[in-house]
Amino acid sequence: MDITNHRPEELSATLRRAWHRTMEESPDYANPFLAPEFAAGVGNCRGGARVAVLHENGEPVGFLPYERDAFGVGRAIGLGLSDCQALVHRPGVTWDTQTLLRACGLAVFEFDHLVEEQQPFAAYVTGTFASPVIDLKDGGGDGSDGDYAEWLRGTYPGLAKTTLKKERRLGRDLGELRFVFDERDPEVLRQLMRWKSAQYRRTARMDRFARPWIVNLTEHLFRLREEHFTGVLSVVYAGDRPVAAHFGPRSRTVFAAWFTAYDPELRYYSPGLIMHLRMAEAAGREGLRVLDLGRGEKEYKDWLKTRELRVGEGFATRPHPVATAHRLWRRPVRGLRNTVLAHPRLRKPADRLLKTVGAVRTARTKHP
Repeated sequence: MDITNHRPEELSATLRRAWHRTMEESPDYANPFLAPEFAAGVGNCRGGARVAVLHENGEPVGFLPYERDAFGVGRAIGLGLSDCQALVHRPGVTWDTQTLLRACGLAVFEFDHLVEEQQPFAAYVTGTFASPVIDLKDGGGDGSDGDYAEWLRGTYPGLAKTTLKKERRLGRDLGELRFVFDERDPEVLRQLMRWKSAQYRRTARMDRFARPWIVNLTEHLFRLREEHFTGVLSVVYAGDRPVAAHFGPRSRTVFAAWFTAYDPELRYYSPGLIMHLRMAEAAGREGLRVLDLGRGEKEYKDWLKTRELRVGEGFATRPHPVATAHRLWRRPVRGLRNTVLAHPRLRKPADRLLKTVGAVRTARTKHP
């Protein structure tokens, strides 16, 4: 097997077509975060983005998008943003991880949402986690013919009834509700980013939209409207007022939940939940099969999911001092985070503490 390396934004049309064909050959790789368009978007915004292309008998059979720094530390492309990571390959293709790392010039390759199917990386996985999804067409994966809305009403009748009641009340109080699945107004995207930045600050999380490259990537993906990849901005309006919005990428069959935010003044109407329900219904009508909610413990995900995938995190390494140092630095941080997230008795106090810190920080911002 031969391995070549390329900048993702400079891939030839032939290689991009081969990558798309490979995604279509397996549902494991249908996620838009595994598409060449996402890799190229990151490459346009960050200098270390690369794609390793695996060749057999001169034919491209696998694609690994990654980022590399000057010390040979590698990470899955868009680590911290991407909710699905993999070496996208044709059925039956395998690889030697040590050979792959050497060909990429990597001492270590870090991942945190690795597709479970990736057996050559299995020895390097330090933990696996649930990643909930919504099946949009088959009534929740039980073989029935109903759509997702019918499944949800049958499974959680109280939740569905309460949400619809809040939706009607929101319409009465602020104006008739309407939902736009694919909004093209860039000002609404900017409003979403402002809402999300404020949410990050309130909850003492890292503000992703304070990083210019993430803003640039989001705006770049919003403008993309390709056959295999589109950035979709969905909005709930009350009258002419946007009350909730979501932006995420879609492939032909999978829609990835990514950035959701709403007007905090309207939080008692549960606008985020209304957003997800409307979005799931519309995505099903658009012919999408799966709405991937992404890894993470959230109550609304437990309500909305029809099943779970498993994703792995870990470090693929080869013998090298840089790999040892990176693992010693990163693994305890990950371990502490995962311990807190896995235990409600720890997670809830930690979340309250972060919200308190966020409230203090927000107050200082408003009143310096």
